Amino acid sequence: MEKKIINIALLAGGVSTEREVSLAGAIGVEKALDSKKFTVKRYDPATDLARLAADASKIDFAFILLHGLYGEDGTMQGFLDLLKIPYQGSGVLGSAVAMDKHLAKELYKLNGLPVADWQIIEAGESVDVERLLSRFGLPVVIKPVREGSSLGLTLATSEKELENGISQAQNHDSIVMIEKYIRGRELTVGVIGNDELTPLPVIEIIPGEEFTFFDYDAKYKAGASKEVCPAEITDELKNRVQEYGVAAHKVLRLRGYSRTDMIVAESGEVFLLETNTIPGMTPTSLLPQAAAEYGLEFPKFLEYLIDLGLEG
Repeated sequence: MEKKIINIALLAGGVSTEREVSLAGAIGVEKALDSKKFTVKRYDPATDLARLAADASKIDFAFILLHGLYGEDGTMQGFLDLLKIPYQGSGVLGSAVAMDKHLAKELYKLNGLPVADWQIIEAGESVDVERLLSRFGLPVVIKPVREGSSLGLTLATSEKELENGISQAQNHDSIVMIEKYIRGRELTVGVIGNDELTPLPVIEIIPGEEFTFFDYDAKYKAGASKEVCPAEITDELKNRVQEYGVAAHKVLRLRGYSRTDMIVAESGEVFLLETNTIPGMTPTSLLPQAAAEYGLEFPKFLEYLIDLGLEG
């Protein structure tokens, strides 16, 4: 019996500041999906929500390739739940929790996972710069609580840069996080599965010499950073990072897949930074790189994510 072709709604674009990253990723995903197994129709949530709702009865599956607010934060997941369209990855709760860096860190800490010291500044709250410097020292990391791709993130090395960094982050979000800077190696680990979870090979991210950390340009500018997969680390460290990745996935109530970023301090301590519920999805993005190293080349990896999503 001939297998039914699955009708895929590929959701890309959207209204977040990561729109262009989303659109770039959609090109590779659409190209990689086997036309003998899938028909793919693109929908841009910035303009096509009504069309998506009207077509719901003809859609077998939605592949969400949206990053940031209104795509990765549970809103699109809730919309698809109402339309009874299955999708890959986490649902409303896990997506919303992971998007909020402050809440995610609270849950990491509550469950015994190591995090760097932090403080949040809410809209309208007066900022005591001297007190912040006394608590965190310099340099210090400033980031919006609900933003991705390191947008609005700065590393302050002076009192003035701290003040400017807070203002810059507030342009992206009403709540800003001040976080102790941990000098060390940046590692990231993907996790795949629903009930049974599998950690993928660990990747080390080495920003180019012109970058002090893995910011937006270091992430997306061609050749700006070196990615080592698998990371050249001890088995003990690899196992610890993978265990933390699986634990973070569980703590945040995630499904399907995730990628957790960490810093290994010069002391050897590991600190969790954040967990991404819809990581970059070009063939050379971090999670697909790790999946390929594990044995799932990009087309097969996409099919695996779809299968996990269809499991419900």
